[in-house]
Amino acid sequence: MLAASAALLGACASYDMDDGQMASASADTTVMVGGAAMYPTRNIIENAVNSKDHTTLVAAVKAAGLVDTLSGPGPFTVFAPTNAAFAKLPAGTVDTLLKPENKAMLTKILTYHVVPGRVSAEDLMMKIRQGGGMAKLTTVEGGTLTAKMMGGKVVLVDEKGGMATVTQADVFQSNGVIHVTDTVSMPN
Repeated sequence: MLAASAALLGACASYDMDDGQMASASADTTVMVGGAAMYPTRNIIENAVNSKDHTTLVAAVKAAGLVDTLSGPGPFTVFAPTNAAFAKLPAGTVDTLLKPENKAMLTKILTYHVVPGRVSAEDLMMKIRQGGGMAKLTTVEGGTLTAKMMGGKVVLVDEKGGMATVTQADVFQSNGVIHVTDTVSMPN
């Protein structure tokens, strides 16, 4: 059982679904996300602005006024949906959320993707094992994301029953860690 858990942890921590290659996942390693180097010495915002796969997320963070927060000391764990994840939302949703009059809803959705502290893939796997196959994560927004293993991958189940798969874990930052996801998680 321990060997199987270690194998799952290794797969979770270092498998990049974008290019199908194994990547090192340590707190002092620079990894590639969206065609850009993510430097562990830079903060979440300093790195995210360079990822071509996260331009929608960055625009949303700016529109919500969260740049200073996510540039701050943290630490934060961010489950970062890709542009393709945002594209799965109903037509017009992103444009509507980016309007100034919808800032509160946008902020609620974005902070639902942030967990206080630095939760590495190893930490998350330990929580899942200790939780009998699932881990409840309390988000900055105040809601709950449930993490579990499905098909050898970490999946986040949101409060509406939607599922987001972690496609790249352990992108360490100076003020936390990013785990890339393939779906936007939605709070109640």
